Amino acid sequence: MKKLLRNRELSAGLAILALFAVLVALNHSYFSLQTLSMIFTSAQILILLAVGASMVMLTRNIDVSVGSTVGLCAIAVGVALNSGYSLPMAMLFAMLIGALAGFFNGVLVVWLRIPAIVATLGTLGLYRGGMLLWTGGKWIEGLPASLKSLSEPIALGISPLGFMVLALVAIFAWVLARTAFGRDFYAVGDNLAAARQLGVAVNRTRFLAFTFNGMLAAIAGIIFASQIGFVPNQTGSGLEMKAIAACVLGGISLLGGTGTVIGAFLGAFFLTQIDTVLVLFKLPAWWNDFIAGLVLLGVLVLDGRLRQALARHQRAQKYSRFVPPLPGAKNVRPFPRKKKDVA
Repeated sequence: MKKLLRNRELSAGLAILALFAVLVALNHSYFSLQTLSMIFTSAQILILLAVGASMVMLTRNIDVSVGSTVGLCAIAVGVALNSGYSLPMAMLFAMLIGALAGFFNGVLVVWLRIPAIVATLGTLGLYRGGMLLWTGGKWIEGLPASLKSLSEPIALGISPLGFMVLALVAIFAWVLARTAFGRDFYAVGDNLAAARQLGVAVNRTRFLAFTFNGMLAAIAGIIFASQIGFVPNQTGSGLEMKAIAACVLGGISLLGGTGTVIGAFLGAFFLTQIDTVLVLFKLPAWWNDFIAGLVLLGVLVLDGRLRQALARHQRAQKYSRFVPPLPGAKNVRPFPRKKKDVA
């Protein structure tokens, strides 16, 4: 139990397996590579947003504008393609827009010292308004087949964009876990003053966290446009809250300095799995958010209660040696006495 509570990746993985077990118990045909690849395809956007959000949250900040950034960058790639630009140029353009959006959030938080939640609430509306002004409130349609083909499966039911998502998760996980550059993000979120004294480039690290978040949101926007073939004027609405929920579910602390990218990946997969299971059960679509939120709250409440129980048990073990033994008790360590008493 202790290992389970200390390893949130393990607990998220077990939650995923438990949900699969329920699914298979109801219908054995659902246990297949096709079901797994379908869930992963649906989770790709949320996975990227969760990885980006984890970078920001590790530095003890938060970004609630990524949903608007996804929509803005999906519009960017669509407009560029419909204007005659090549697919690589359109994708680079969208990623540049996302990086600039993230960097601007960093400017507000790091240079202007505006609280992250306030700054990104402002840019949420700013980017959403810019997206609507850019398109005049219209949808972007008629996207070329070259973009749509990027979401077509090529192996194991996974598309080229799907393999790119897996590669990005592996790269960010390795950088954060194995490099000094990655450990800077943990140091900044754990203790800002101590990180400065240790020579960590605190401002640069926070800027990079917001910038990486914006770039990953841009890639999520490209995947969104590729998967559905058009871009509605409300693209990305509500995704920011799901990304934060996936991070918390996967063990990323809102207080910074704790968690892993793999945990965020598993949290995003689990939340998407819930939606997919509801679809397979043929429940009405309006139940999705309610049940997903209920499951998330249940998991978090249970996790919190178990952690409190573990903390009480650890405190009891820590201080048990200071409790005087009862008269006649055997094999009990005596209450420690002061040196002057021993003398």
